[in-house]
Amino acid sequence: MSINTPALNGKSLKRRSSYTDTNLLLIITIAVFIVMYVCAVVFLKKGFTKPQMFFNILNENASLLVLSCGMTLVMITGGIDISVGQVTSLVCMACAVHLEQNGGNVFTSILLALGIGLAFGIVQGFLVAYLEFQPFIVTLAGLFFAKGLTTIISSDRISVTNEAFVKLCRYEVTIPFLGSVNKKGIFIPAYVEIGVVVALVLVVLLFCMLRWTKLGRNFYAVGGNNQSANMLGINVKLTKFLAHVLCGLCAGIGGYLFFLHACSGSPLHAQGAEMNAIASSIIGGTLLSGGVGNIAGTLFGVLSLSTIKMIVTSLGFDDPWWTNITVALMLCIFLLVQSVILSRKNKTKK
Repeated sequence: MSINTPALNGKSLKRRSSYTDTNLLLIITIAVFIVMYVCAVVFLKKGFTKPQMFFNILNENASLLVLSCGMTLVMITGGIDISVGQVTSLVCMACAVHLEQNGGNVFTSILLALGIGLAFGIVQGFLVAYLEFQPFIVTLAGLFFAKGLTTIISSDRISVTNEAFVKLCRYEVTIPFLGSVNKKGIFIPAYVEIGVVVALVLVVLLFCMLRWTKLGRNFYAVGGNNQSANMLGINVKLTKFLAHVLCGLCAGIGGYLFFLHACSGSPLHAQGAEMNAIASSIIGGTLLSGGVGNIAGTLFGVLSLSTIKMIVTSLGFDDPWWTNITVALMLCIFLLVQSVILSRKNKTKK
């Protein structure tokens, strides 16, 4: 019995250290978002004082939030998926053609979106987990494949006029007791689009999965150390495969939410979404090396990334490079924080 005790204690300490790192990064991310938004409210105003401004951030980024959650799952296992942006574009185009030219309906278009996402997740997950190809190379190939398929389906923008789908696009969930009074003295309640509700439900489900299920614990174990996870009896290959499958499913869902927001299909949709998803995950506290991350942090990472972009635009810097420079600086700061935490983590292992 005494022989097993140190091993159990060591395992418990590693798990406690991982949770400590995750919680620390989450606290930093939340604090950064709150400080940024409060500063915008106090110094900029320009609509930031209205509740609808905050909800507009969610309305504009419901798709990105779902993509970022999928990216977080893969990054926790030590991988990456740079195909999610083009998969989103492919989903939009395929669903637009299905509704406009093939006589499809909303239900079949949802199934089509989920099928596309799952197909990419399964194929890429198999290549990464079981054939042990590099995740970056596999998903880069997936990016180009999705981009090519999108253009083959149609190289032009397709607007959707399907009556049921348009109603779904325009459906708004009103938030009671929150809103603002316009110039005529009329109270206008705040609202969110249906995509925001779907995205937030998915955030809660994935948060619970990572926090309280065996699969979630396996994700962290595999990302922390493959060999140790294997010695603990964890099926490392299956875990990596499932992470990519879930990421692909999130890309399908996120693609459909983007489709709902844009109400059209285009080869130019979701350009750079994969980079924004990676940035949101990093800002949210997910380590590039794996083993540390939090879905709640990803939510605040998306909010922080979107808020800083809105602040830069509100200051009058409308040129896109100013936004890119600001996001780059923000990423550098968070990567620096992560490197400090990672060095502390390596010391605890020794």
